Amino acid sequence: MAPPESRPLLLPQNRKLRHLRGIYLRNLSFVRPRGRTIDDTLLNATPSKLDALRDTPQLHHALSSDNLRPKARRRSTALAQASPTTRQRMLQNTVDGRAADVFFSLHCEGEEEPVYISELKERATNFNFQFFDLNDKGPSVTRAPVVIIKVWAKRTSWTLLLEDMIDLRSLRFIGTLQNHRFPPNGLIFHLADGIYSLDVMGKPPQPRYLPPLQTSSYNALMKLATLDNSIQDAIATQEQITSQINDILEKEPHNETPAAQEKVKLAERFVATEQRALKAAEKRRDELQESIRARREAIANGRALQQKAEKDVVNATEHLIASKTLLAQTQEQIRGQRRRICADLANIYQITPNPAGGPLHFQIVRLPLPNSEYDTSASRGPDDDLISAALGYTAALTNSLQYYLGVPLPYPITPFASRSAIRDDISLLADLNSAQTARQRDFPIYIPRGGSTAAHYRFDYGWFLLNKNIEALCASQSLKVPDIRQTLPNLKYLLYVCSAGSEEVPDRKRGGVRGLWAGRRTGRMPSSVRGGDGDTSSIGDDRRGSNDSEYLSRQRDELRKALAARDGAASPVDQSFSPAGLPFDEGEMKVSLRTKGLRENIGG
Repeated sequence: MAPPESRPLLLPQNRKLRHLRGIYLRNLSFVRPRGRTIDDTLLNATPSKLDALRDTPQLHHALSSDNLRPKARRRSTALAQASPTTRQRMLQNTVDGRAADVFFSLHCEGEEEPVYISELKERATNFNFQFFDLNDKGPSVTRAPVVIIKVWAKRTSWTLLLEDMIDLRSLRFIGTLQNHRFPPNGLIFHLADGIYSLDVMGKPPQPRYLPPLQTSSYNALMKLATLDNSIQDAIATQEQITSQINDILEKEPHNETPAAQEKVKLAERFVATEQRALKAAEKRRDELQESIRARREAIANGRALQQKAEKDVVNATEHLIASKTLLAQTQEQIRGQRRRICADLANIYQITPNPAGGPLHFQIVRLPLPNSEYDTSASRGPDDDLISAALGYTAALTNSLQYYLGVPLPYPITPFASRSAIRDDISLLADLNSAQTARQRDFPIYIPRGGSTAAHYRFDYGWFLLNKNIEALCASQSLKVPDIRQTLPNLKYLLYVCSAGSEEVPDRKRGGVRGLWAGRRTGRMPSSVRGGDGDTSSIGDDRRGSNDSEYLSRQRDELRKALAARDGAASPVDQSFSPAGLPFDEGEMKVSLRTKGLRENIGG
């Protein structure tokens, strides 16, 4: 069953320019329309003329618009003898004669500029322009029922092909572009409800369907007979022309001149092509030569730089060996000095087992310090002071180790004897503002007296941070801590490892207050404490139990006796009576500072 026919939805009086969606152009033609002169066939069929028109004239009556010359019969052999180039040229001329570049513009009354300008369509005779929307224009445009369309075409130059004023209310609905014969330069308008035209009538209603009869009409038979006659005439004409061509070719001698000319032209084209290729090759050769020259210069410069770099490498290698040797010596000296310092710290802050405690219970400077699992809530007052003092020594020792070992502590320590503190700038403290956070980040390393549970918790956390610092120091020396709660065992283990070694411990650099060493003369002091003008030793430079230490002890005893005798006799003491030769006369004593530190020879 055939689909139902489309019908217009807009009434003629309701068609406005805002309903226009697109425009088509069919059968492009540059021939101007031409009418016919008035003759008898165009007269009105009045009653007085009907009898005259019914009479058949004896002679052929020529109309003023007719031509007595018979119509030329169509020939299918017009291009039979033409070459392919000629056929292509004639076909191209035919297409060029009808095809063109086209665009259109829409204009409205009262508007100086075009309302819409379409895109350019090239080389065609039928044009389907892109759809557009005029709803964004003003009311004077969207409500107008009349529009002026101008069609511009270009074959050699742009010309105004068509200008027409269209009233949308007078358009006829055709519904589709198919099965319609459009006139030359026919305009078709696509509105919101369908396709309209001004030159084509709408499709009439379909007649009632009747079954076809199985027979041939007279017109069909006559068409077949005419077609057969045309075919026979064409065949006869083809045979006649073929025989004529063969006769002509047999009579004319064979001429090789055109073929030779074609060969010459072809050779000339080949020569021109090769000449262009030769010029391009020469140009490419020159470019490559220039590139090679530039590369040679770059290679020469690179080799010069390479030779210079090799010389620098040789010189640097010589210095590198010396630098490596110096570095190894410096590192060895640093290790020796660290061993000596750690040994001194171990002597200053002596960590020994606690006789009253169990295994892994130690004391520092004879102050017992339990491990961090100690229950501070059950502690007593005197024990709290001892633990706080021991923790103060531990904090001072840990704080000193970070400088000598070159390892910054993650939690800074403020050593202050039995009131030391530690700061946590890493952890996130919730439910505190900025001011409270700054105050609450310092944790005590001493047991608070009469403190609340929160105070004891802060002390436990501060002790935990101290253990974490000790763990960081052990990790810097590649030591594994089995339990960070064992504070003094871990610290003693660290000091033992840092001070261990088979090499001899280096001497301390001599220095100090030169006035205290003024009495030392050659032959009156051991050679181990003797120094030059710029390098003298202080009392603290000698180790306990050495000859220098014994000598200094005797010197201090003699000095005390001399002072006591002077005070008892109320007489001045000779500056040279002491074995050390130190002048302590209040009237003649001179005290001064110099840029080298407290190294002024007061007795000089």
